Amino acid sequence: MNSGRKEYLKQTVRSTNSRRGRRASGLRLRRIVACMAASAIAVALGGCGGGGGGGAAPAPAFTIAVAGDIGQCYEKPATPDSGPAKTAALVTSQEAFVLTLGDNVYEYGTPEEFADCFHPTWGAFKDRIRPAIGNHETYTADAAGYFGYFGAQAGPDRLGYYSFDYGGWHFIMLNGVLDDLSTESPQYKWLAADLAKSRDTLCTIAVFHYPYYNSGEKYGSYPPIRPFFEALYNAGVEMALSAHDHLYERFAPQNANAVAEPARGMRQFIVGTGGHEPNKFGKPLPNSEARVEGTLGILRLTLSEGSYSWQFMPVGGGAALDSGRDVCHR
Repeated sequence: MNSGRKEYLKQTVRSTNSRRGRRASGLRLRRIVACMAASAIAVALGGCGGGGGGGAAPAPAFTIAVAGDIGQCYEKPATPDSGPAKTAALVTSQEAFVLTLGDNVYEYGTPEEFADCFHPTWGAFKDRIRPAIGNHETYTADAAGYFGYFGAQAGPDRLGYYSFDYGGWHFIMLNGVLDDLSTESPQYKWLAADLAKSRDTLCTIAVFHYPYYNSGEKYGSYPPIRPFFEALYNAGVEMALSAHDHLYERFAPQNANAVAEPARGMRQFIVGTGGHEPNKFGKPLPNSEARVEGTLGILRLTLSEGSYSWQFMPVGGGAALDSGRDVCHR
């Protein structure tokens, strides 16, 4: 186990008890063109600006729900007042599918925790879930509770990483809690092949539990995931979705050195607000654009042909606490 991960896991256990080289000017032009096309799409969050026009209609937009750190029921059966029950109520029949970002249950990822806490709440739409694995799932040997519950939905061979396509978008679900996150690891080699195979897909989303960037006071950023963040950035992946810290944060598009790159950087969201008791922020990191603490909720993404929009929806109703839109750049 590398020293960075070892130190990071100490904190966690205690708490539980290219394609690089397009010119910037060309990318800006591509963003303008994509934005003009996206302006024809009726999205509740407003438009890119500028008029519409003729041409072929874009593919229909679809929405997905996103959250991690979900099933905290304090080793008791779920109740209507539990955190995961409240966030599950935000997921509607309109979402094409649901991405979970790891730590689906607490504290140890046992089959009983999935049966008693996750299934009575988020299990209501189990068939639409595309899960990612978190560190708490690994506290049961071989993550048996996680793989036993989700079965084939969790990817092949109980590796914890897989990819799929939907609505013109490519989705990469990574196992960010493995000990070996080096460029020589089997998962990294699989990722390189997957990125090469999907290079012609304009819009791609990657998921991994530990966030590379994180302004959270309790856990902070996770440097060992850097090789994967760099590979995703180099391939032009649009956004990364993570959790682990129990809060919501959105970063501007940036590279692996925390340099903002509006034209071709990778945007990152932390959505650790699925049901666990919330954590607090420390000092905001560079390029952190939005932060919400003390509130459970889900991220709702509307994904269109060449563009996307987001809303962070809190439990209890009310307006989105963060929203916006952008265009794909790959």
